[in-house]
Amino acid sequence: MSSKDPNSKPIFSHGFKHQINASSQDHLDSGLYIVATTIGNLEDITLRALKVLSNADVIACENTRTTAKLLDRYGIQTSTISYHEHNASRAITGVISRLKKKQVIALVSEAGTPLISDPGYKLVRFYIENKLHVTSIPGPSSVISSLQISGMAVDSFKFFGFAPKSIGKLEFFIESLKIEYQTSIF
Repeated sequence: MSSKDPNSKPIFSHGFKHQINASSQDHLDSGLYIVATTIGNLEDITLRALKVLSNADVIACENTRTTAKLLDRYGIQTSTISYHEHNASRAITGVISRLKKKQVIALVSEAGTPLISDPGYKLVRFYIENKLHVTSIPGPSSVISSLQISGMAVDSFKFFGFAPKSIGKLEFFIESLKIEYQTSIF
């Protein structure tokens, strides 16, 4: 890949330069790409994730300010739209118009793997129900990272997401955990 290639987009990272080439073999089919982003260290992003983010028509973000830091770090100029728990129903309308244009949409959460305790499932469900292309771009996951450093048995585990906030529901939730016999993650 030549640095003179008009289709390549440079990615800079503390002296590391990687060219992302938008050649025909790297073409992204229109559809939804669920892209895992970094949890805390911007260098934990995968090259494939950078390629998708660089070549998407738009990035749907749980938090546009957080995503902007990642995009700025790697010189990615793809436009972003807000997609989070409080606007998911309204945001799907904008996504539908992009679908009609056969665009590539990347979905990112604020950090880590989308759809783990966030509203991305509504968008994925919409794509599946309409028989549209959905692809997962794996990467950092807080669930797996916490298991790795827990020192607990990880041959069997259960992920619960967020514990209830109200005292009554929280007490019931904690009581129900007494019958769990595997590592539990919240």
